[in-house]
Amino acid sequence: MDNPIGIFDSGVGGTSIWKAIHQLLPNEQTIYLADSKNAPYGEKTKNEILELSIKNTEFLLNGNCKLIVVACNTATTNAIDFLRTSYKVPFIGIEPAIKPAALQTKTKKVGVLATKGTLSSSLFHSTSRLYAEGIEVIEQEGQGLVELIEAGKVNSQEIKSLLQNYLQPMLKANVDCLVLGCTHYPYLIKTLRELLPDTVKIIDSGEAVARQTKAVLEKHGIRNVGSKVPQENVFYSNSDISVLKGLLGEGSHKVQYLDF
Repeated sequence: MDNPIGIFDSGVGGTSIWKAIHQLLPNEQTIYLADSKNAPYGEKTKNEILELSIKNTEFLLNGNCKLIVVACNTATTNAIDFLRTSYKVPFIGIEPAIKPAALQTKTKKVGVLATKGTLSSSLFHSTSRLYAEGIEVIEQEGQGLVELIEAGKVNSQEIKSLLQNYLQPMLKANVDCLVLGCTHYPYLIKTLRELLPDTVKIIDSGEAVARQTKAVLEKHGIRNVGSKVPQENVFYSNSDISVLKGLLGEGSHKVQYLDF
């Protein structure tokens, strides 16, 4: 089935998920929607997040998407149950990788850097209870990080200063795994590596989400198994497209502004 995979996020961060999916499934065409105008979702109410998620979903369904990846931790934790019961296409969600961190930690101390909307969600707390029994989870809200990434300030001193403050209580607690609970945050890995000791493993969800996307496509019999090269991947943003272009780099894709 050569219909596209739809992907949406509160902004450009979900392109970290897109890259993992595209690497694993190069035969699939994708439509990506960056709702940067409304970023960050983590500061919004549950109802606002739900309304935006519905709007994004319906845009992608109008593009004949066969499967939708909610490439936003906050939207997943607040809206995916509703989306799954309201629409016929399969949905793939993103949630902080507590399980792999819990399996890998030796100090039994795991740090989670995420948005307020993710950390306060019932899904995050139920996942933590399920997988992190006997493990101390040090939660840290990454206030201001999404806005700086959306502004193209990935390597700025402002980002570095915020991260230094956010990592301090985790390092004091002796964490040996840091879970990135927002799809924007993988773009901070280079800076995080400078600030963290080698003993701390950084864990994000990209590869796991790509594998799950492949599994669900195959389960529903909708994977594009043809040898035909897919049409151009299309990226839409309702804000400045230069940041999106910069994060994507060179490749076979089209980036467009969308008044949305």
